[in-house]
Amino acid sequence: MTDVIVVGGGPAGMMLAGELALGGVDATVVERRAISDLTGSRAGGFHSRTIEILDQRGIADRFLAEGQIAQTARFGSSVLDIGGLPTRHPYGLAIWQNRIEPILAGWIEQLGVHVVRGNQVTGFVQDESGVDVVLDDGETMRATYVVGADGGRSVIRKAAGIDFPGWEATRSNLIAEVGLRQEPPPGIRQDESGVHGLQLLPDGRTYRVVTTERELRTAAEPSLADLSDALVTVYGSDFGVHDPTWISRFTDATRQAASYHSGRVLLVGDAAHIHYPAGGQGIGLAIQDAVNLGWKLAQVVSGISPGSLLDTYHAERHPAGARALRLSMAQTVLQRADPRTAALSETIDDLLMTASSRAQIAARIHGLDVAYDLGDGHPLLGRRMPDLDLDTPAGPTPVYALLHDARPLLLDFGRRRIDVGPWRDRVRAIDVRFTGRWELPVLGEVASPSAVLVRPDGHVAWVEAGTTEPLTDALTRWFGAEHLDEG
Repeated sequence: MTDVIVVGGGPAGMMLAGELALGGVDATVVERRAISDLTGSRAGGFHSRTIEILDQRGIADRFLAEGQIAQTARFGSSVLDIGGLPTRHPYGLAIWQNRIEPILAGWIEQLGVHVVRGNQVTGFVQDESGVDVVLDDGETMRATYVVGADGGRSVIRKAAGIDFPGWEATRSNLIAEVGLRQEPPPGIRQDESGVHGLQLLPDGRTYRVVTTERELRTAAEPSLADLSDALVTVYGSDFGVHDPTWISRFTDATRQAASYHSGRVLLVGDAAHIHYPAGGQGIGLAIQDAVNLGWKLAQVVSGISPGSLLDTYHAERHPAGARALRLSMAQTVLQRADPRTAALSETIDDLLMTASSRAQIAARIHGLDVAYDLGDGHPLLGRRMPDLDLDTPAGPTPVYALLHDARPLLLDFGRRRIDVGPWRDRVRAIDVRFTGRWELPVLGEVASPSAVLVRPDGHVAWVEAGTTEPLTDALTRWFGAEHLDEG
């Protein structure tokens, strides 16, 4: 018996398992791959808010040491400089998924997370007290909750009977890592079907190939012959393609789970939403899902909070995911190079001439403008807490350094020693000072608050004099009542 079974050992599953471990609950990751090595480079990096989240856990430097920083964002043909956004990390990070996963695996190993490899989950049965997860060898594992982090074809989502509505595919792409006998042309090519490109990887011999197929195909397992045909169609040559490390096909199908939560079953990452990778938001969305859910599920499992707290996971992340999917769909359309799309791109370029519009789109792409609906009040409410350099009793300290243990914070900027009463074992209250400007992406400068309550995911849950909700109500709402009998 374990507290939570996380089905899927990709970035979403590992990030969630780490968050649960920080919350003091026993999490087991079940991964169908027998070994941890990921074939091929796969996804290609992080946006700014994802780097901030990793910084909140004290592990951003592990990724920064292995990736390459790029201070831009792209929307259609517009290249947006994000260096001026108010964040400690005004850039994206190019780092392949086959490097992301080992770093996350090392982190959760340090946290004591148990990983079971080489087991395929085939279904589950849930009752009032828990969930029995069924493995392909006929064995079962029992947990209080199960989380599907098992990708777009999620067995967990399907077994839970959760609908997956959305938009059917209109085009397909092949992605591969291969050897070539001839040097291909440099750069990206765009035509009426979509985008095409061949990039030499750091090993100096393997090429990463992405090409849009002329006709929509949805078969999951493409062949080397399919890739050769697609390249010949676009370039007139397949450049002597040979020895594929991996070949995969993806489409622009866009879907979102009708619910992220059903009984004792929850969904994160691609199990909850799929989209075309235009804009590179996939891993970032998954990590934001995991960090939003992790502390909430840990509190419910531990008996600190009622099960109703899990309803806020869907309420917050479903709208945020839907908005990201719409942005991805818009970026996908702009990748075509037909005359109508060119006219649309030119119009958008004109609209993005002003600094404010460019900052708005850049912040959206990088996930810095996410605002959960926590009621009316101060602009900080529901938004990410800025990573201010605080003057604390222990010396100068960034806000995110105070979130490494995923424990909520009450930051008192008036140094009045606000008493959090019976929540003192759950919420760290700190008297701090900050004399600089409070600035939020898109909104700009906002009034300095006298005190803020920061959730473990880095979002502001309460602002003194910035909301009608009393502090005690906010503490109860997010971090449990003084005495809680409900499990």
